[in-house]
Amino acid sequence: MSLHRFAKILLVLAVVFVGLLAKPAQVLAQVDEPDGPGAIPRIDLSISPVDGAEDYSLAIQTLILLTILAFGPAFITMMTSFTRIIVVFFFLRMALGTQQSPPNQVLLGLALFLTIFIMAPVFDQINENAIQPYLAEEMTQQEALQAGAIPLKEFMIRQTRDKDLLLFMDMANMDAVQSIDDIPLYVVVPSYIVSELRIAFQIGFLIYLPFLVIDLVVSSILLAMGIIFLPPVLVSLPFKILVFVLTDGWYLLVDSMVRSFS
Repeated sequence: MSLHRFAKILLVLAVVFVGLLAKPAQVLAQVDEPDGPGAIPRIDLSISPVDGAEDYSLAIQTLILLTILAFGPAFITMMTSFTRIIVVFFFLRMALGTQQSPPNQVLLGLALFLTIFIMAPVFDQINENAIQPYLAEEMTQQEALQAGAIPLKEFMIRQTRDKDLLLFMDMANMDAVQSIDDIPLYVVVPSYIVSELRIAFQIGFLIYLPFLVIDLVVSSILLAMGIIFLPPVLVSLPFKILVFVLTDGWYLLVDSMVRSFS
């Protein structure tokens, strides 16, 4: 099933679900007298409106919530520190040559909890500046969305190169801005992703380099000994794991990753 078709199905289900929350749907089946032996009965599906605007407001809020949940994976991977962390972890696994160890579930889980740890101050600001005032009915939904986007944009812009941000601002035909509030999210997010991928590949190169040296040394030794049928990667694997463990690699890597966002 294609992504476009899945999105259409999700939207239809969301609309039907919102209608059911607003008021149980009234399905009226009107069967006319068949005009002929092959006539098909006509079925009329209608959702009756309810009295008061609060029910409509609840239905719209539910639709927005379902939409946010549908874009949850994209939000986690593209607007937080998750992208840099998971790319570096996969570079590490390739450099070690351990194939599927650690498995994807372990790397994704570790990256997710590190993301929660790194993004906790940002989430606290969003909760304090937007969610709690909105729940206390001190600001409208639009004001809450604008207030909640500011800490997130500040975090992303701190990690974004000026060159990448100016690139997307030029493509969006934006002039110089006075504050972060004037930069929309559709400009901040792609520039942030490009910067994160660049930093992640730089870190991945620095991680890959020492393990590549070990592979070259082992390969040279095996070639000098005349052992050409034994894969060098198979021999260098325990040495790379030993070096990584003796240097306390996980501690150094996680510490460096977390501090890189400060």
